[in-house]
Amino acid sequence: MSYNYTQYIATIANLMPTPVTDPNYQAIIPNMIDDAEQRVYRELDILNTVVRDSSGSLTANSRTFNLTSAQGRFVVTNNFNVFTPVNTTTNRNQLVPVTRDWMDAIWPNEAAPSTPSVPQYYAMITDQQIIVGPAPDATYTMEIVGTIRPTPLSASNLTSPLSLYFPDVFIAASMIFIAGWMKNFGQGVDDPQAGVNWESHYKNLIQSAATEEARKRYMSNAWTSMQPMPLATPPRA
Repeated sequence: MSYNYTQYIATIANLMPTPVTDPNYQAIIPNMIDDAEQRVYRELDILNTVVRDSSGSLTANSRTFNLTSAQGRFVVTNNFNVFTPVNTTTNRNQLVPVTRDWMDAIWPNEAAPSTPSVPQYYAMITDQQIIVGPAPDATYTMEIVGTIRPTPLSASNLTSPLSLYFPDVFIAASMIFIAGWMKNFGQGVDDPQAGVNWESHYKNLIQSAATEEARKRYMSNAWTSMQPMPLATPPRA
């Protein structure tokens, strides 16, 4: 089942177990959510976190472009596209990723080499900045396709992609953190197997979730959306 924030904190409290009103539990909830969300988002390539953003534009006679997004900060970028003509989103021209060294050797100049001059390549400089080549001659609209971190679950944001679509994985990841917080790791504690058991359960769940995400992207067997089947691994003739 899916959870909202209230249901989520009540479920964790029941599993600990502890009263949901326990002030120590209430104080640790934001840390628990952050730890669980960061782990799951890093380990799952979730299609629901991919966005397209075309709110930025290149600067004429400049190779540098700083990533912008109305939805949030990009964590991983997948594609960069330049739209032509200038100041439109009519024709999408996909840029090819290259290294910074290659770009500096082939397209070292900030000035556009011609008019028109539409970039064909890009290189990552930081996680939020790229350079393009050749340098643009005008303010072409840029489109970025990539992954963002959704707004964390909280009392002011009652649902998240994890609470709605991966509630079992989210709960298990949260319980791993809680087991550590309660010092339920190792010998000489109240429940030395709690952390180990939740970790094992989480790993089983994350594996099945990863398979489902691959199916959503048509990256399952033979590049289809079908459930992987051992006897159907080779592609059809």
